[in-house]
Amino acid sequence: MRIVHTDVLVVGGGLAGLRTAIGVRRRGFEAIVLSLVPAKRSHSAAAQGGMQASLGNAAMGEGDNEDVHFADTVRGSDWGADQDVVRMFVHTAPKAVRELAAWGVPWNRVQRGAHEVVINGKRVMLTERDEAHGLITARDFGGTRKWRTCYVADGTGHSMLFTMSDQAVANSIPVHERMEALSLVHAEGRCHGVIARNLGSGELVAYVARATCIATGGFGRIYRVSTNAIINEGMGAAIALETGCAALGNMEAVQFHPTAIFPAGILVTEGCRGDGGLLLDGRQHRFMPDYEPDKAELASRDVVSRRMEEHIAAGHGARSRFGEHLWLDIRLLGRRHIETRLREVKEICNYFLGIDPAEQLIPVRPAQHYSMGGIRTDHRGESRTLRGLFAAGEAACWDLHGFNRLGGNSVAETVVAGMIVGEFIADFCASPASEWNVSTALIGAFHRRESRRLAEIASRGGPESPFALLREMQETMTDHVGIFRNGERLQQAVDTLQALLVRARDIGLRSQARGANPELVAAYRLPGMLKLALCVAAGALARTESRGAHYRSDFPARNDRDWLARTLATWPDAGATLPALAREPLDVRRMELPPGWRGYGASDHIGHPDTPARQTEVDGIRAALQGSGREAVQRALMPWEHQLPARLRGPNARLGDAPA
Repeated sequence: MRIVHTDVLVVGGGLAGLRTAIGVRRRGFEAIVLSLVPAKRSHSAAAQGGMQASLGNAAMGEGDNEDVHFADTVRGSDWGADQDVVRMFVHTAPKAVRELAAWGVPWNRVQRGAHEVVINGKRVMLTERDEAHGLITARDFGGTRKWRTCYVADGTGHSMLFTMSDQAVANSIPVHERMEALSLVHAEGRCHGVIARNLGSGELVAYVARATCIATGGFGRIYRVSTNAIINEGMGAAIALETGCAALGNMEAVQFHPTAIFPAGILVTEGCRGDGGLLLDGRQHRFMPDYEPDKAELASRDVVSRRMEEHIAAGHGARSRFGEHLWLDIRLLGRRHIETRLREVKEICNYFLGIDPAEQLIPVRPAQHYSMGGIRTDHRGESRTLRGLFAAGEAACWDLHGFNRLGGNSVAETVVAGMIVGEFIADFCASPASEWNVSTALIGAFHRRESRRLAEIASRGGPESPFALLREMQETMTDHVGIFRNGERLQQAVDTLQALLVRARDIGLRSQARGANPELVAAYRLPGMLKLALCVAAGALARTESRGAHYRSDFPARNDRDWLARTLATWPDAGATLPALAREPLDVRRMELPPGWRGYGASDHIGHPDTPARQTEVDGIRAALQGSGREAVQRALMPWEHQLPARLRGPNARLGDAPA
């Protein structure tokens, strides 16, 4: 048994994982990153549109600040987000984007003077301030009142990931590639690292660490059509779930992106609509203003996706041999714009569809895109029930996004959470709580358990194929746990998934090779994926309301009275076929922004009994402190700064701010 010791083990080599590792390394602690693929091939590279940060440099971003970004994010979450975490995030995001600029990310910049843009289908002239020339600019994204999405054409994630990977190298952080974490090593409520498998040789290696951080991204591949990379199977969340003590939060909150190319499901960035692209139906009629007159194509993603599917169901879709879809029209942006700011979109359309989007319409339909749920953590990024286990990025339920994520907040979360959680991990490592008290016997027991499990899977002669079961799971999730949900279909999904989990115990492999063996990999990942799918389906069945991306056609109203709470899922034991579900209530009495109407979508909801009193209190504080400055008002409403690492608490400077 080979044992590797380190201070901090980060599982996942994307933006969140690398930034976390950089943070702890800069504090003087050793860090090792495990990655399924070379770090620069992580799914973070697929983020196209941009990163939200309230810089306020661009003409359409003037007046933006942390308060506006906060309100957009909370409303976007349909009041499911942790408002303390949202405050920490919006405060740190400008620091993150500027740090990335210093490291070499070539953000698009403001160019002084007049320039033409497309807003709401019309060409408009904007004039940029002379004093803003050369500063980081921003584009429009759905659900935001200001243009604040900083971007690098439509290759933002690519540029950020390559820059971050280079920083990891500069900080001498080893990235162990093609290593997959199979299980967490834990005892008595304390995590001690992982047992990992070399995907090439098959060797099992024990990694023992003071702190372990899961940053493996989302679980989109439990669905048939997803914009996620094929490696996004949710295994980081799965191995946390399988401990029996770490909880997953809000697993039913699954986002569907409006514009995935049809039928492949490859992402076409929200930047297309942010830059002025339009959604058209089969008659080439622009239909979104019919549903959302104010926001149109730039309502939040959950709203746009539902409207698109409703429009198709009403018989207004375009038909092809693959089925029904709608059209995305970016022709009005012009060839120069497309070939400079949307060049990846052009290449995707050329390669996968054989079309030129400067001259032809793009066939699109919503597809699974993002998981708001993940490993439930506190504001420091640490599991509430398994000490020493942290999570960051999409693998975590921190909980920045609640029940719907705004575009641009995800790629921002990766680096912001990495900055914040990295500091807290370093604090943990510097404290007595991180003292190593793990025996070789415990490590050996977990190593032997995983070795026996792999041998058992490889030697089974059952009739089931892991690939066939995987397809059945994906079909079930897509057909029954998609954009529109109801109790009957969700119950069918739960029943089917339970049966698949039982059948997964009877898989037979054609190859027993212990080294590079995709069939073996699929066989040992499948039960974990099925458990995640059951957490999603069972959570959706239990939540008898509609909130953000979770829409129940049999319970169409948001119900704050009964459901203003996070769903927590744990797995009772190895033989269980259902998760144990619990609720974590949200406290309206300390919310800075009490629940109300989002500003788009339906305005009907069942109110929480504490909302009127809290709203009266909020209004009174604002009235009493009128003229005292927004910072003083905010601190009186909901103090939060004490929760942020000290080095990140400083104010953010913006163009036009008075000198301190």
